[in-house]
Amino acid sequence: MAHETARDFVNWEDVAECEDIIGAGNDFDAAMSALLVEIEAKYLDAFPSRFRKMELSLAAGSKWVKIIEGSSVWGFVGKADGVYKGIPYKKGDVFKPASWNAPAKWARGSIFDENKDWYRWTGPNYL
Repeated sequence: MAHETARDFVNWEDVAECEDIIGAGNDFDAAMSALLVEIEAKYLDAFPSRFRKMELSLAAGSKWVKIIEGSSVWGFVGKADGVYKGIPYKKGDVFKPASWNAPAKWARGSIFDENKDWYRWTGPNYL
């Protein structure tokens, strides 16, 4: 499919209310929900006087969950262990977007990591 439609996106606030909405397991869904809450919190810390909330949504594919903010891609999260461009990655690894449809080559962090300094509200940090 060249372009996703509105039916392909999942409102992130609904993730905590459903069981295994992304299809990668409930621990994955809980970590994704926590990540999205933290992205919103970092945005509000950067702009405390803003009244606009971030419009975060998820689009689940076969290998990746795409995090979308408004009309741009925030990043990609691996749904299962695998290999991408010859580099192994683990379930929950987060990648910067290389384009609307594809992640960049190297993982920048993990949704399961306690340390949250590998990303900002704008997206995963550069290497």
